[in-house]
Amino acid sequence: MTQVDFYILKDNSERAQNLLTCRLSEKAYKQGRQVFINTDTSEQLKQLDDMLWTFTTNSFLPHGRYEEDSDSTHPVLLGHAVEPEGPSDVLVNLSSDVPVFFSRFNRVAELVGGDEAQRQAARERYRFYQDRGYTLNTHNLK
Repeated sequence: MTQVDFYILKDNSERAQNLLTCRLSEKAYKQGRQVFINTDTSEQLKQLDDMLWTFTTNSFLPHGRYEEDSDSTHPVLLGHAVEPEGPSDVLVNLSSDVPVFFSRFNRVAELVGGDEAQRQAARERYRFYQDRGYTLNTHNLK
């Protein structure tokens, strides 16, 4: 059964959320896992695509956009409003909704930051998973 981890950010900026997305993706990549980052908007997808190349000076995180790389050969894929095919290790969900395909993944990372509306959407996603009996963990980050 899918394990769901909620990461609660103290810093509500979009940059903080994107940086955490990069760090979680890098960690999973180093563990040999396939990662799919489900963005909330196409603009967010573009920002993360750029940031994955530059978030640290010593990192290289091979990645691609799912629309362009549907063969899933990259260990980290980014997508918006698309259901990925292929390996299903880690889903980083940045969408305000629970993706219909989430249960195909072994792990789901839900990042919670932003304004009160975004936090309320995260509470609703938490209840969704909880009502269906998924294993939930919460991590309060600085």
